[in-house]
Amino acid sequence: MMKQQTATNGVKSMATLLPSKHYRRMGRRLALKSLKYSTEMNISRSKDNKMFLEGENRGFFGLFLLHKLVPIMFQQSQMTQPKVHYYDFVLKDSNFTRLCSTKSMLTVNESFPGPTIRVRKGDTAIVNVHNYGRYGVTIHWHGVKQPRNPWYDGPENITQCAIRPGHNFTYVVFFTVEEGTLWWHAHSDWTRATVHGPIIILPALGTTYPFPQPYEEHTIVLGSWYKGDVMSIISEAMYTGGRPNSSDAHTINGQPGDLYPCSNQTTYRLKVKPGKTYLLRIVNAVMDEEIFFGIANHSLTVVGQDGSYLKPVTTDYISTTPGQTFDVLVTTNQDPSLYYMIASPLFDGQYTPFDNSTSTAILEYEGDYTPPSTPVFRFLPGCNDTDAAVSFSKRLRSLASKEYPIDVPKNITTRMLITTDMNHIPCPNKSCAAHGDRLASSLSNFSFVTRPTDILQAYTRNLSDIYTTDFPDAPYVIYDFTGGKGNASEYTTPATRVKMLNYGEQVEMVFQGTTIVSPESHPMHLHGYSFYVVGLGYWNFDYGSDPASFNLIDPPEVNTIMVPAKGWVAIRFVADNPGTWLMHCHLARHLIWGMSTVLMVKNGPSNDTSIRPRPSYMPSCSSS
Repeated sequence: MMKQQTATNGVKSMATLLPSKHYRRMGRRLALKSLKYSTEMNISRSKDNKMFLEGENRGFFGLFLLHKLVPIMFQQSQMTQPKVHYYDFVLKDSNFTRLCSTKSMLTVNESFPGPTIRVRKGDTAIVNVHNYGRYGVTIHWHGVKQPRNPWYDGPENITQCAIRPGHNFTYVVFFTVEEGTLWWHAHSDWTRATVHGPIIILPALGTTYPFPQPYEEHTIVLGSWYKGDVMSIISEAMYTGGRPNSSDAHTINGQPGDLYPCSNQTTYRLKVKPGKTYLLRIVNAVMDEEIFFGIANHSLTVVGQDGSYLKPVTTDYISTTPGQTFDVLVTTNQDPSLYYMIASPLFDGQYTPFDNSTSTAILEYEGDYTPPSTPVFRFLPGCNDTDAAVSFSKRLRSLASKEYPIDVPKNITTRMLITTDMNHIPCPNKSCAAHGDRLASSLSNFSFVTRPTDILQAYTRNLSDIYTTDFPDAPYVIYDFTGGKGNASEYTTPATRVKMLNYGEQVEMVFQGTTIVSPESHPMHLHGYSFYVVGLGYWNFDYGSDPASFNLIDPPEVNTIMVPAKGWVAIRFVADNPGTWLMHCHLARHLIWGMSTVLMVKNGPSNDTSIRPRPSYMPSCSSS
């Protein structure tokens, strides 16, 4: 107990993000304090003469050595070379007051949303995560491809086991082709509700945006607020087999806004100058609803999505699913006043409660004027307006310029049709909350089951009885997916089935919505990759006619896409990132109910196309 207290004191002053100069000054002293949690860091050289990290790292001694050695790995001899950024994430319970009540919740560095990671294209971030919370936690770098580096991707029991309370783990995050806005979040149970934050990837030095330089940049994080403890909420739901409670509010930069009780004085305000253009970096960290976002009397010009640039699209609103990020330009060309920024839900499921409340923030013009008693408001599409969401998505196109080229796969070698299903699992004696059954969800009627040992470790060490490689290329039962369940069962099969892909495969996947139990939209997210959205439509996908409408010229390149209720989405990508990569619905309840699988991409023919060696300091999967 005393040792844990000493460790806490040793990092207490590091509870904020520290630039690398602090490590240079303090590294040796902190290293001595943390020796009992550290062992020697090894640097190994691969056959292609590139450096990779191995060895034990417990505390700041490892970080001190990383500071000295990683710059050598990247040969930072010029200002234009990529840089290494150091961050310290301290996970602990902190008190927050919202909606007239105070609760303790898990956060990073005592902030909600959490701290921003700010890098340039091509940089590396080294993030030391100290877990002083009550639960095991992992961190996922959402949208960061991590080439050949699945060890640091983060999903619990997929690429690593949890960082146990009282322990720490250092992530090495490689930013390669991403540019724009992404985000990070916890990837253990429901901890991401309070453990998340933005990632800003600026253009590489010597380059600039493909649009006029904005006057200022601001980050807008959309989130969920629960009055109760989120881990207790999901634990109770898993115990009873029923639905977890809906959130009590949506938030904008951590605040519900003045339409909620006890929130008038804390509403987020963005002060702006008239006649300027601002870049808003919008992150959807909401748990279980898609969101419409808009600003009263102002147009939005969308220029980026999920860390890639788009042809500019001017719109009155954006539609964003949990997991997505957008870069949006706003010009302050209205009369000086107060204007609401509004976030309202889209939920097209049937028979399912949801958080149908609206969060607000205020765009506040500077200047000499008498502010109105109430900011100017605007109405966004309705909570069941799937057409508005699909219409917005269909307008998005990749920039596809000489400076930002794309390469859409056209010689497809693997085709998959994957259904997104809501299901039931039988309970003994009909004892569960869903009319006697347990609620579930699945891909192609298989609900993914996580194992105590992470799948990446099982794959690289050839461990048996962890997973099977028989996830199907198409559902075993073909029926009228959007018209009725026909001869398909509402009961799913729990299993740990993965899909094997050879390195270099050109993959086309069609996600098909179904009406089993309840038709709902599903935001599908793929780790380790971006993919091209080549088609989107309603009803059943038709292999005979729908491919003729595919956009193979300038489709958007994203990492998360909404599959509309009673509709389909077609995506393409090249399987050129070896590793085990989770693919799942980003609605929190659907993920925990089983709507996921793993793509297992084999090594290519060379060291450059193979998984990097396993760091020896990965968190233990043992519960002891």
